[in-house]
Amino acid sequence: MFVRAAEKPLVAVLQGSAYNPPPVWFLRQAGRYLPEYRKLRRESPDFLSLCNTPELAARITLQPVDRFGVDAAIVFSDILIVPHGMGRTVRFLEGEGPFLTPLRCEADIDALDADGAVERNRSLMETLRLVRRELDDRTALIGFAGGPITIAAYMIDGSGGEFHATKRLMKDDPGLVDRLVARLADAVTGLLLAQIEAGADAVQVFDSWAGLLEESASFDRWCIGPTRRIVGSVREVHPRIPVIGFPRGAGERYAQYARKTGVHALQVDQDVPLGAMRDLQSICPVQGNLDPGILLAGGDMMRRRARSIVMGLEGSSHIFNLGHGIIKDTPPSHVADLVDTVRSCGK
Repeated sequence: MFVRAAEKPLVAVLQGSAYNPPPVWFLRQAGRYLPEYRKLRRESPDFLSLCNTPELAARITLQPVDRFGVDAAIVFSDILIVPHGMGRTVRFLEGEGPFLTPLRCEADIDALDADGAVERNRSLMETLRLVRRELDDRTALIGFAGGPITIAAYMIDGSGGEFHATKRLMKDDPGLVDRLVARLADAVTGLLLAQIEAGADAVQVFDSWAGLLEESASFDRWCIGPTRRIVGSVREVHPRIPVIGFPRGAGERYAQYARKTGVHALQVDQDVPLGAMRDLQSICPVQGNLDPGILLAGGDMMRRRARSIVMGLEGSSHIFNLGHGIIKDTPPSHVADLVDTVRSCGK
């Protein structure tokens, strides 16, 4: 187990402290918008190979830390390493997104290897160890995994999009969805625990397609319930390691999610108003909100919006972040400007 420095601002905020200015990092801060990433990408035959090469993945993880001085590194990986590790075929086609062999029957679910999510992804843990050695005492390291229903949707439909097959299965055979989500919750729990053992200071659960669950009952059943189970299992082993939850598209149900799952902090999307974020701060620390499109545009509008977020949430636990990932065409200079703007708010 790594010794984790107590003075890391991001970890302190996740545990309930308030900083002015707030710590800052970004979703997808390591990726295609950086020229140094694109150079390393050319050294690997495909995206999964890049994720599974610890030396390259560690360098990519550190690129935004070295360039911008953000307060956290989030390990370079993907939520779909879980089904890949469990024995399903996963392919990433350049410019088209992920493709999986769709789950077709109960036997496909029975064949899933929950332990494989860790055992076949040991390279991820090596990446974390390599990054941990390079970070200073104030920069946090974040591990992550996908939320069970989000991973399930990719596995059922075989790709992203409208997820028609997933919606149909939820209606026609919800018990089968329950079985799949339960298997995935076990796999995600194991992967998060392994990342903590490898040096992660915090972990985040990305339920990127939680917005598919339009009814409260289905949201509670397939988003809140599995996440509560994951958070509880992580707390049993590592009670002081923060778990951040991100049920993207949850809308007015973010507060319900925070209270019922027991997550230490919430990531919110760009559709959550600043006033609602202030209300959520009474439950737990918050991060997110800034539209990635505003970062893409940059300039005075971006700086004004960033200052309004920082000032609107000061005095309580807040981490500055985007409402979704950095868009691939974003100029790195805009990211540097945004970090400087956030940091200047405390001066």
